Amino acid sequence: MKIQIINGPNLNLLGMREPDIYGNQSFLDYFETLQKEFPEIELHYFQSNVEGEIINQIHESGFDYDGIILNAGGYTHTSVAIRDAIKSVVTPVVEVHISNVHAREEFRHQSMISAVCMGVIAGFGLNSYRLAIEAIKTANKTT
Repeated sequence: MKIQIINGPNLNLLGMREPDIYGNQSFLDYFETLQKEFPEIELHYFQSNVEGEIINQIHESGFDYDGIILNAGGYTHTSVAIRDAIKSVVTPVVEVHISNVHAREEFRHQSMISAVCMGVIAGFGLNSYRLAIEAIKTANKTT
């Protein structure tokens, strides 16, 4: 099984950025934890602050991976182009957020991508990614 994790803008600053919301751990450190927890899964990680690069990565992963975990960051609320990229591929996508976006500013309550994703996981800190892996594993067992 192969899963691509894609993180969007500002998520390269995890561990330094707003630790009261996002915690103190970098994503690269957490990614190592995920690799140890799921040795049977080929996990790949990509991060970009550039919308087009995120779209390109969705295209590259979207036909031969078993799942994509996408934290589109601020693009979640604005990007029709990322929504269209998700709709264009066959690989299921799980939308992930570290914080509970519904407990934050009102503009974060709307997602442009939720309707074209397999599901949404939000508010469980970095553990949201682990939950997304479990969801993809379960979905692949039933198909």
